[in-house]
Amino acid sequence: MSVVTPQQIHQQAGRVPAASQATNIEQARAIAEVQAMFLVAKQCPRDEAQAIKRAMAACGDYSVAERAFYSFKRGDSIVTDKSIVMATELARCWGNIYYGIMELARDDVAGQTEMLAFAQDLETNTRSGQTFFVPHARDTKSGRRTLLDMRDIYENNANNGSRRLRECIFRVLPSYLKTAAEERCRAVLEKGKGDKPIEVRVAEAIAAFAAVGINQERLEVKHGRSTKWTGVEIANLEIAYRSIRNGETTADEAFPPVDTTATVTNEVRQSVARGKAAKAESQAEADPAPAASSDALPEWIEHETRLRDAVFLAADEDALKEAEADFLKVAKLFPEKERAAMQAEIDQAFKALQG
Repeated sequence: MSVVTPQQIHQQAGRVPAASQATNIEQARAIAEVQAMFLVAKQCPRDEAQAIKRAMAACGDYSVAERAFYSFKRGDSIVTDKSIVMATELARCWGNIYYGIMELARDDVAGQTEMLAFAQDLETNTRSGQTFFVPHARDTKSGRRTLLDMRDIYENNANNGSRRLRECIFRVLPSYLKTAAEERCRAVLEKGKGDKPIEVRVAEAIAAFAAVGINQERLEVKHGRSTKWTGVEIANLEIAYRSIRNGETTADEAFPPVDTTATVTNEVRQSVARGKAAKAESQAEADPAPAASSDALPEWIEHETRLRDAVFLAADEDALKEAEADFLKVAKLFPEKERAAMQAEIDQAFKALQG
């Protein structure tokens, strides 16, 4: 085994480029800056009561509340959560929180940037950080598109970094502060800006979505009839609208297009079923059933009313089968003619559902 001499060690060290004087100065400055922040935080600790009061005041402002949430599609559901705006606003109000995003290295050959997002409570020394790689690419409907423009790369890095930063900040903030802030923002959104009547806010929401290609029918499929919308529905619509405008989700993801053909067909089927039910009912009235015992008569009439409603409201074959099974359990109580009429009505409903 050969022995490495001191001269060889110096020669090897000389091959590694030493940090520049400017880099050494910047490193020393950054270390001193962080140390100073810790020292100040210990000397001037936060007043939690005042911090919560500042946070509630901030979240009570409509300009903060309207940007406090975001939504996006995950699988078959829409996820709504607190945004980076709420995170940074709460960090400001809570105080003594050190947070940020850093680019550690950019590799244009590999087409990616290594980044760091972090947040640290300077009083408790609670820290959360994430190191991650951001590809210089963006997913589109036509596939992944490589980013070459420096501005596009910067904006893509900032967008991905803000998502990690949001989670880092929320991890070092107390849960009771986050819960109170969320409730406060939602209350502000439910009330609305300028105390406008709910009818005006509904009309404005419908007009705003129409401008991005979403009609009233698609809104009502998800949130019910617009005439019954409350401040809660309006607030959720505002969150969805901003997420669409910000590119966090698409119009079709947030409000899937309505299958008008299926809707019309279902309405026709229900109309046919209602017509046949009415016809059967009028026929039964014109041709009274054979007399039943005085004890059984009220009972079968009660069952008939319930079963007619179940057959009429059956939206699919499974629901109709369940209604038929309920009828068969009590069919022996019915007079023969009425039993046959009810079975005929069920059969007609099956045919209507099957087209």
